[in-house]
Amino acid sequence: MENTRNSKKNAPLLLLMATVTLLAILCELVPSGVLPQMSEAFGVSTAKAGGLVGSYAIASAIFGLPLVAWTVPFERRRLLVILLLGFAVANGVVALAPNYEVALAGRFLGGICAGTLWPMITAYGMALVDEGDQGRAVAIIMSGITVGMSLGLPLMTWIGTKFSYRASFFVLAVAPAVIAAASRAALPKVAGEARSKGNSPLSMLQNPGVLVMIALTFLAVGANYGVYTYVTNLVAEVNYLGVAVAQLFFGAGSILAVILSMIYIDRHLYGMFVVLYLSGAATMAAFCFGGSVILFHAAFVLWGLGFGAMSSMFQTATARQVTEGVAVANAVQSMAFNFAIMAGTTAAGILLEKEGTRPILLAAMALLLVGLAMTVVNKKRFERH
Repeated sequence: MENTRNSKKNAPLLLLMATVTLLAILCELVPSGVLPQMSEAFGVSTAKAGGLVGSYAIASAIFGLPLVAWTVPFERRRLLVILLLGFAVANGVVALAPNYEVALAGRFLGGICAGTLWPMITAYGMALVDEGDQGRAVAIIMSGITVGMSLGLPLMTWIGTKFSYRASFFVLAVAPAVIAAASRAALPKVAGEARSKGNSPLSMLQNPGVLVMIALTFLAVGANYGVYTYVTNLVAEVNYLGVAVAQLFFGAGSILAVILSMIYIDRHLYGMFVVLYLSGAATMAAFCFGGSVILFHAAFVLWGLGFGAMSSMFQTATARQVTEGVAVANAVQSMAFNFAIMAGTTAAGILLEKEGTRPILLAAMALLLVGLAMTVVNKKRFERH
């Protein structure tokens, strides 16, 4: 049984799933790199064009949980193919959109597909391996996010600026159709679950372990994204070498985090959570009280190290809190992740206007230390049952 159900044996399938998460993160973030071109093409302000990013996130947050709950009985491969074709249509609509409103509708459809995809892809991957290998399977699948952000996004931005933003979206319309065909051919069928009280969203919100993971999500994601959203301001205020250099060191830390999570996540999930909060708090302290360029280099690597495996860790930890309805549990956690981004960036924006990045760093450090304490108190919840 182990020979056919471990992550090494199923690595090609899990890597195929990683192309899905790579695609999903590109669909989410590509407009950020070509926003000036899109605002000019549609004759709207840059701020209004920003709604093409915001509408996607809102659709994911609102529709993700109900759609995951509704699609629980669906056979997993068929659902994945449907969602990938949904991405193809959504991006095709944006590529061909004659005006802002049509592009907005395309983005909204993409957001709905993303909100349904994220929890189901991890649950699908977990179903392909034995319990002791599930964390590594999730880490492999989620590695697509890191590759997408470090390599895919600059490439898509280059295509958008060199040719046209429409070219970027045409690529993102064709790619999911190709991945859908590959998934249909290569991935095995996995049956869904019958709807029950045990796998309903309400039962997840009554599960103490899931609630702990939601709280830990809010603390980690709110703190990290609150600071990262204003990394340009941070770099300027601490007189660092530039955002590109910061992203290079941060990216190196993130890639290292993904590699380490593949090795340690199944056996040392609790330790990884301790490192997540401790490294995050240490990073914020370094930016707050440090003054050396070398220290800031190290701080960005350390920050990436804590940040890089966050999605894999939370999805794995949340799955360990339930005996059924893993996709629904992970959908609840994903929804918390999205709302935490909104809350963190909004609160950080308010603090930034008052006194710059220092109060954001102090608030983030406080949140991460609370998360560390909460992790230590709930050590048992990170173990496999």
